[in-house]
Parts: sequence; structure tokens; C-alpha cells
Amino acid sequence: MNSNPDVVILGAGLTGLTLAYYLKKGGKNVIVIEREDKAGGVISTISENGFIFEAGPNTGVLSTPEIAGLFEDLRENCHLETANPKSKKRLILKNGKWRPLPSGPLSAVTTPLFSVKDKFRILGEPFRKPGTDPDETLAQIVRRRMGESFLDYAVDPFISGIYAGDPAKLVTRYALPKLYALEQKYGSFIRGALKKAKEPKSEAQKKATGEVFSVKGGLGRLIETLESDLGKNQLLTGIREPVIIRIDDGYRLSFRNIKDEYTEIFTPVLVTTFGGDLLQRTLTFIPEQSLRPVVTTKYAAVVQVAAGYKTWSGFPLDAFGGLVPSREKRAILGILFPSAIFNGRAPENGVLLSVFLGGIKKPEVILKSDSDITDIVLNEIKETLGNQSVPDLFRIFRYTHAIPQYEKTTGERLECIRKIQEQNPGLILAGNIRDGIGMADRVKQAKQISELLIKKINER
Repeated sequence: MNSNPDVVILGAGLTGLTLAYYLKKGGKNVIVIEREDKAGGVISTISENGFIFEAGPNTGVLSTPEIAGLFEDLRENCHLETANPKSKKRLILKNGKWRPLPSGPLSAVTTPLFSVKDKFRILGEPFRKPGTDPDETLAQIVRRRMGESFLDYAVDPFISGIYAGDPAKLVTRYALPKLYALEQKYGSFIRGALKKAKEPKSEAQKKATGEVFSVKGGLGRLIETLESDLGKNQLLTGIREPVIIRIDDGYRLSFRNIKDEYTEIFTPVLVTTFGGDLLQRTLTFIPEQSLRPVVTTKYAAVVQVAAGYKTWSGFPLDAFGGLVPSREKRAILGILFPSAIFNGRAPENGVLLSVFLGGIKKPEVILKSDSDITDIVLNEIKETLGNQSVPDLFRIFRYTHAIPQYEKTTGERLECIRKIQEQNPGLILAGNIRDGIGMADRVKQAKQISELLIKKINER
């Protein structure tokens, strides 16, 4: 291992590994340091009893040219898999029945999900004036433009599926910046979407198809490919007792590995992908008060359950999955149907489900016992999907800091990050504390940081 790399990256999740990949591709010497004994962060694929299931994220969206470009770069060893076209339908639970989520203005005015009053509001949405409050929440902007029932049966479950959050607390320009831009630039969600679809796109932009994706064999294969490219000497896992000291021209890191061997590294550039109190414990040379807006970021706690059935006698799973609005007062956020979305995720004629619980509105779920969670999930599957059989696979995963919430305090957090980086040359705070939470967001951020660093290093 070179003890004087160009860049050291703290955290071997998708952001850190992608950044390392592009830095190495650009000819730079990079080392990635990870506290856990494995790379990948929350991304992890498990094969068991004939099922292939995810312990973390189940899918991503090809929403940026960068995520599409990464798969092109890795295509020899990591094969992109897009969702089965038959699984495009999204279901919303209302009064105990699954209803398809409208996919356009016409279906929005015929669906039983929305009230008659709000159907007229949807028709009138293109003619409403844009909002003027930059910190308007998702609940406020949707209620103003589309109506209460649209908020309850479209946006609320959608936000549960992405953020496990509360639309009354998430600020639109931070949480869904593309939606915010539609109103601010075009004056309307509907008119903006139509105009944007007609705008000419570059070849790179055309790659951002918006398709749902995974990887053949599971998302863990993406991590394995990035890890393999990096090499054992540039990825150090199982790190203990890391200490970082800022010196005049960079940063000195000292730590012990799992074998209790001591290592010291100097680097002019340090990138951390951590969030929460882990960032505070790592960057001890920064005053606690200065880091507070970042450290106090609110996270949604989420429980995910993988349930596999070798035979299925319930509701036909010919959709992406089903989301449960808060107004329905159910115990779960939603159920994803991975075996309907991608091939090979369950034995032939079998079914794989991913059930999600908890979130910002029900944080106490994370503390429930395995037995209680099992009872809740099996009861919800029985009552909402009509299957009463015992699953052949049942695995529970808990994430106390699953998803950062882009609430009103996000502006203060972003300003805090800017000041810290300005006051500490060579230090970059990355990860999902800024620039979005999706896999495409993580890859886009990593690619942009790599281009910036390669340029700066070459100019020395």
C-alpha cells in the first residue's frame, strides 16, 4: 500500500467506491478506508433457498447520464438489468383494495383514488400561478396545485417509498428538486413535464431513460465489480480507532486494522462519505458546533423484510409493488414485488416480496422484536395480498439511519458543508447528506467530485 496517496476516501459505500473507480481511471492513486468488515454500505445481495434478495436498496432509477455511464464502463463484469415492462404498474391501497396509480392526466381524472373536486383541480393545474415560498413543503405545494386527495393517495405513499418520510416536513426544492423546477421554470407540473419532454437532449441525456434497474445477480454484483477493480491494497476494511489530524498541506490518518496492525497515511485530499455522529467522531479537528447542522441531520429508521414463497396463492403480483398511504392506517409502508420486476429472484412459480415498515411517522417499529415484526408482516401480507401460507424465506433487516430527510434545515446543512470545505482545503464532505439519496444521485456526485479532483491534482 502506498502511504502517500493522492486521495483518501472514508467510506466504501456506492459513493466512495464509484469515486475511487473514476479517480483510479483518471490515473490517480487512491485509498478507500471502511470501518465495516465489507464494502458496499447498505447495498448487499443474498442468495438463499432459491431466492436472490436485497438486504438494502432493491432498485435504482436510470435518472442521470452518470449512472448509465457507470454501467457502460463496467459492462464487461457487471450487467445492467432493467425492470420487466409488465411491472410498470404501481399500486396504491385504498379502502382495502389495490388501485393502479395514475400514469397521466387522463387516468388521473378517471381513477377512484382522487375526489371529484381534486380531479377538477388537476385539470386546472396548468393555469395556477407558481409558488413564492422557497421552503414550501411537498404537502403544501401539492395541496395548493393538485388537492388533498392527490396528496393523500399519490404523493404521501410515493414519499413513503422514497424517503420513508413525511411530505409535510420535506421541502420540495431539496427533496424533489426536479418537481420544484417544473413549477418555477414552466409555471406548472403538467405543462412543465410536457414541455420538458419535447426539449432536445444530448446523447448523454438520452441515456437517462428513467427506467428502473438492478444488476443481474443483484445489486451486490455492482459493489463486487467496483471492489475488484479497486484492488485489495487500495481498499482497507475493518478499520479500528481511526484518528485524523489536519496538518499544513493535508491530513494524516492513523488507524489499526482487524489484525491490530498500526498504519499511518498522509494525503493532501480527504473525502468523507459519512453522515450523522459518525462524521463528528471522525473529523475531531473540526469544532463540534461547526459540524452540528450536519451531525443533527434527521434520518428515517426503516425495517425491511424479505419474504419468499415457493408457491403463491394470493393477489396476482403483476406490478412493481404496492404503496400504503398514511391515511389507510396500516402497519406497513408498502410491499415491493422483486420477483415480478426482475428475472431469477425466486424459484420457478415462486414469489419474492420486500416489505417495508417504520419510517419518520412510525419510528418505534425499529425497536420491535423479531417476533412482533414477523406477526405484523405476515398479517399485512394476508390482509392486503390474500396469501395465508407460511413463507419459505423470511429475513429481517433493521436500519436506524436508513434515509436522511431533506427538511427545512437542509439549507443550513448545505451552508455548513460549504463553510467547512472552504476552511479546510482538501477536505470534501460527500455522501447522501447532500445532492440526493438515490443510487443515481450517489453516482452523479461521485463522478462530479472525481472530475473536480483530477483537474485540481493535474494543476499542481
